[in-house]
Amino acid sequence: MLQAYTDWAQHLAFSPDKQLDLVEKTVSKWSRYVDYCLRACADPSCEACIEALPQDKRFAGDAWQTQPFAAIYQGFLLTQQWWHNATTGVNGVSKHHEDVVSFVARQLLDTVSPANFPLTNPEVLAATVAQGGQNLARGAANFWEDWRRIVNGDGPVGVEAFQVGRDVAVTPGKIVFRNRLIELIQYAPVTEEVHAEPILIVPAWIMKYYILDLSPENSLVKYLVEQGHTVFVLSWKNPTGEDRDLGMADYRELGVMAALDAVSAIVPKRHIHAVGYCLGGTLLAIASAAMARDGDDRLKSLTLFAAQTDFTEAGELMLFIDEAQVSFLEDMMAEQGYLDTKQVAGAFQLLRSNDLIWSAMVQTYLKGERRSMIDLMAWNADTTRMPHRMHSEYLRHLFLDNDLAESRYEVTGRPVSLRDIRIPVFAVSTIADHVAPWRSVYKIQWLTDADVTFVLSNGGHNAGIVSPPGHPRRHHQIATHREDENYVDPDAWQQAAVHHDGSWWPCWQEWLVKQSSETVTPPAIGAPRKGYSVLDDAPGAYVLVP
Repeated sequence: MLQAYTDWAQHLAFSPDKQLDLVEKTVSKWSRYVDYCLRACADPSCEACIEALPQDKRFAGDAWQTQPFAAIYQGFLLTQQWWHNATTGVNGVSKHHEDVVSFVARQLLDTVSPANFPLTNPEVLAATVAQGGQNLARGAANFWEDWRRIVNGDGPVGVEAFQVGRDVAVTPGKIVFRNRLIELIQYAPVTEEVHAEPILIVPAWIMKYYILDLSPENSLVKYLVEQGHTVFVLSWKNPTGEDRDLGMADYRELGVMAALDAVSAIVPKRHIHAVGYCLGGTLLAIASAAMARDGDDRLKSLTLFAAQTDFTEAGELMLFIDEAQVSFLEDMMAEQGYLDTKQVAGAFQLLRSNDLIWSAMVQTYLKGERRSMIDLMAWNADTTRMPHRMHSEYLRHLFLDNDLAESRYEVTGRPVSLRDIRIPVFAVSTIADHVAPWRSVYKIQWLTDADVTFVLSNGGHNAGIVSPPGHPRRHHQIATHREDENYVDPDAWQQAAVHHDGSWWPCWQEWLVKQSSETVTPPAIGAPRKGYSVLDDAPGAYVLVP
């Protein structure tokens, strides 16, 4: 932080052109603001002098358009805009330092937003008057309850209604393999015949697997089983200090490859549809490239959900990742052996602080209204850790050095290239993804020598993936780029891709069917003679470890 601000301040101090520009913007914005205030005296509903960004919903309510609250938030937006101008476009500042300074300035300004204070928030004032202050009393009670739960290590209010194995992760299945890192779940068939090629899903270990098996109406696993697919899912162990030395190679070998061996034994002589989500998709891409390099042809297709393979445009997560910060994280993880759940969650919350921090605090503590707990929110509160070695290797080799995209990432002592992936690829991204920006995910189209079907759905990193048919307000774009076709840049793709209303799940299901060969009698659960006996009922034991 100090390095970033020193870099910015020094170059701003020796940039008279930028200083003059900021002075001119100050005069211009004050003139616009004074003119607006004068016009508002005569016509309180006059045209605003600045509009909020499309994603900023803090001042969208009708109460904010009345005076003096409209003038208050207009002044705040002008100030916010000026600080954006001040922290960007300073010649000589490194791009990373500019991004850090701009991000931190925005975070600090968000803390003093007029929406966060009772006297400058008309919606809070109206609720206080109408309820005789009961909203503030409820808010105080909510604050005390949340504080008590944090101190006691309990989950948020309402998570009790979404117990794993009872309310979520309830699709019937069995644990057919377990090692020190994963449990492998095979789900029971519900159709008389199934598609011959099974599906193996590799979730990210930064999340628990059941985001893909939430409540029955939101379960992708249940949807696939009902469409006649044999589905296997990895359930990762939540690491402790004893697992500090587990690295990326261990996650590939004990995770992806061990699961592939199990699926190949249970459903022999069949190719496999491999599916990876987020970090699990990145690992699966690495494994797929290594398999292609080594002549292992067990994969029939590759599906990636919000998974990056090139990290040069990895979004605002890069603000937390440079040499200094990675070294700091490594020192911290060296003491405890892992990155703690609170540290992981805090970084992701900052990326969407308006939605996940400030707006939630205003609603819960000032308006006294709790948001109803839903399955996705309960899953989000069920956080996981990351082992020291793996996290360090992931940050250095992928985020800092971009070794995978540049064919330097080594598997078993030799580099792998994504160009070796030639099986059909189905890649899904979401328009509002702050973790894996869609233009970053899109790069899979020119990193592989494969036919790539790319989907851009509305929603965020998780809500855009958990998008069952019938979900209201869902839409997506889809187009296939053949391996022998000319490259299409992301903006041109977005202009040309076909728009569809509704979920992308049926499009993917149709694509999977096209990649499959025939329908057959469902395979048995497990293969005891080959060492894959049924060990337990789904969801197993690893997912229950806090």
